[in-house]
Amino acid sequence: MQLETATFGAGCFWCVEAVFQQLEGVHEVVSGYTGGTTVNPTYQEVCSETTGHAEVIQLQFDPTVISYEELLEVFWHTHDATTLNRQGNDVGTQYRSAIFYHTEEQQRIAEQSKTDMDNSDMWDAQIVTEITPIDIFYLAEDYHQNYFRLNSRQPYCQFVIHPKMRKFTKDFKDKLRNEQ
Repeated sequence: MQLETATFGAGCFWCVEAVFQQLEGVHEVVSGYTGGTTVNPTYQEVCSETTGHAEVIQLQFDPTVISYEELLEVFWHTHDATTLNRQGNDVGTQYRSAIFYHTEEQQRIAEQSKTDMDNSDMWDAQIVTEITPIDIFYLAEDYHQNYFRLNSRQPYCQFVIHPKMRKFTKDFKDKLRNEQ
């Protein structure tokens, strides 16, 4: 089995990680930072908006089970790609909508997907998602990994992630892991 890597920023990485962990064919999802200039940034530094980094998830997937196009479909449908540096109440450049591609093929697919979404009637506003080559990915601190699975009773999880997960599991039930 030859796994591929994808990296997405779509707001708080706790939310994005929770969604992509549920997909059949996704083998690992980790939270981290990329797209900035600070070496080995901390969460506090990224939140200060001085590093240029986005909160992202990086995942390993089996393209024979789930394609990059399908991952992008989930990406587009699980966040608002028309709000600059914001997802809900989470505001700042670290919450920007971004696709960090790993290959020229991913770049081509992402750009076509963005064009297709912009030409759809999904949103009333223009998509602001950046499509950028991946540079250095920094793994987020341990307490950010598997956050929703380990902290589902926390208020943020109850009020923000749980509703997103209910909608996601309804909309993408055909793409969920079998254990769901």
